Amino acid sequence: MPVCLRALGLAALLAGGLARADGRAGETIAEAARAQVGVTTSYDPAYRRLDFPNGDVPIDTGVCADVVVRALRRVGIDLQAALNRDMRAHFAAYPANWGLSRPDRNIDHRRVPNLRRWFERQGWSLGASADPDDYRPGDVVSWALADGRPHIGVVSTRRSAAGRPLVVHNIAVGAREEDVLFAWTVTGRYRRSAAPAPGA
Repeated sequence: MPVCLRALGLAALLAGGLARADGRAGETIAEAARAQVGVTTSYDPAYRRLDFPNGDVPIDTGVCADVVVRALRRVGIDLQAALNRDMRAHFAAYPANWGLSRPDRNIDHRRVPNLRRWFERQGWSLGASADPDDYRPGDVVSWALADGRPHIGVVSTRRSAAGRPLVVHNIAVGAREEDVLFAWTVTGRYRRSAAPAPGA
């Protein structure tokens, strides 16, 4: 399928909002992440001014956090707006890694440490686990790469030949579904709370 048609299909999928109320939110999140494979084909961490709310960089590019942001929009959670709202009310609760004095709605939700803190504050944190069976479709997993940089992705509905859940992530080459769950040090495991998210 041509990339332009796949991008249109992904846009329609992500625009669907709360498509399921039958307890299958995890599968919906995982499907929205998988839909980015072959559409988001590059990696670009450049700062961009975004629309607000529901702002996004061009669908063919992005960073690892954008995979998560786009997937959660499928279940009605706009991390850009939700994180901005929480940061405006509780700025000191978030990492001070970038020398900012106030929230920046263009970039805050695209930074892994901020996403991790927001998930923790919403009660999504389940703790890191070395057991592959603890990871369900739609779970968000974060890592520390070998050089210490943070990374993040979404657990897929599919498993590897060895039985490990595959993960959709973007690390330098676009969105891919790969057997990388334990490729790096797991620093967090997060699952969508049943409670509505502030700003969602």
